[in-house]
Amino acid sequence: MSVPQNTIAIVYDYDQTLSPNYMQEEVLFPAFGIDSRAFWRKAQELVREQGYDNELAYMKVLLDCLGMDRPTNARLRELGGSLRFYPGLPDMFEEFAKGLLGSQYEAQGIRVEHYIISSGLKVLIEGSRLAPYVQGIFGCEFAEDQQGCITFPKRVISHTQKTQYLFRINKGLLSMTQDVNDHMPPSVRPVPFQNMIYIGDGPTDVPCFTVVRQNGGHAIAVYNPDDTSLASFRKCYQLCTHADRVKHIAPADFRRGSHLRLLLEQMVNEIAGRMVDTRVRELEEATVRAPKHAV
Repeated sequence: MSVPQNTIAIVYDYDQTLSPNYMQEEVLFPAFGIDSRAFWRKAQELVREQGYDNELAYMKVLLDCLGMDRPTNARLRELGGSLRFYPGLPDMFEEFAKGLLGSQYEAQGIRVEHYIISSGLKVLIEGSRLAPYVQGIFGCEFAEDQQGCITFPKRVISHTQKTQYLFRINKGLLSMTQDVNDHMPPSVRPVPFQNMIYIGDGPTDVPCFTVVRQNGGHAIAVYNPDDTSLASFRKCYQLCTHADRVKHIAPADFRRGSHLRLLLEQMVNEIAGRMVDTRVRELEEATVRAPKHAV
């Protein structure tokens, strides 16, 4: 048995990929009077001196800074409404929905879906203006106590664990109640890796770049064009030229006509074209021609 594999998935990192800012610095720290330098210094001390994972370190320091005055996830979701993005967002999602695929591909039932996999806080992205356009958001999460206040890390996504969520997209297992380790033949996976495009910004995206590329998909590294230090560009240049982690790098500009938009539009339409060509070939190979009568 096989299932229709009609979906092209564009998967995004968040910090430095969709936004030039770290989400914590942009909306959490101002709201709760947290000093950015002191916060990250404490987090790095936990990593360096006590062996914490980076994500658990920042979540612990956040809880420590908030003390007894911890907000609800609902409050954090409200703060996500103030998140800002690179040029062209969220407009690109609206434009893609209206005219990214040609009518010949839409007639075949082919569609494009968007996903975000982040080591930041899922709840902030859920409250952002991007949320209505994405099929799934995966990120770190806090549990709540009986009063509704955040209490303890409920889910942590490190840069290596991000690959688990690529497989969730691949298998269509978007609910955390579903076991991503369940065996599933390639023919029944709704989003083959060759139908994926992954967009990230640096070394923490290497595991996802690798999984997608090794399985026939596309990977793009984006950099901040306004970074005058060029550190953002150099990260991407290294990933492409020396590490061979990606084939393409582009400024993080999602506006129509930009280098990144042209790459995405071309990749999506090439994937759609391959999907249609494969169907035509498989149909031809499966067809047994009726015998012709001699004249």
